[in-house]
Amino acid sequence: MSFCVCSLSVQAVEVITHPSVKVNSLTTSQLRRIYSMRQIKWENGTPIVVFVLPSEFKQHQDFCKQTLKIFPYQLDLIWNKLTFSGLGVAPTIVNTSTELLLAVKSTPGAIGYIENVTKEEEINVITITK
Repeated sequence: MSFCVCSLSVQAVEVITHPSVKVNSLTTSQLRRIYSMRQIKWENGTPIVVFVLPSEFKQHQDFCKQTLKIFPYQLDLIWNKLTFSGLGVAPTIVNTSTELLLAVKSTPGAIGYIENVTKEEEINVITITK
């Protein structure tokens, strides 16, 4: 009889912002307002620019379920309603984590999420509170 000990590494998805964003922590509720495009400005009046990965990406699905506490399809419905009603715009979708990181680093007021944030990156990592 043989046993296999497997370790599953769960990588946390970190919320990141452009260095100009002077926010260190956000609640889950605040994040939901930002990602549902209901909060469109930071406290200092700077417009929030939201970057996301495509809905079918596991990292996006994990972010929605674990961080926002909603299903990805719910977020898609919100974005579609805003877009088709003309009341708002959906976030900018980028194709890779690398593109998302570069977009957040180069766009004042930007917010996004990635796995494996390194300390060398020129971004803010946001602490999520309940």
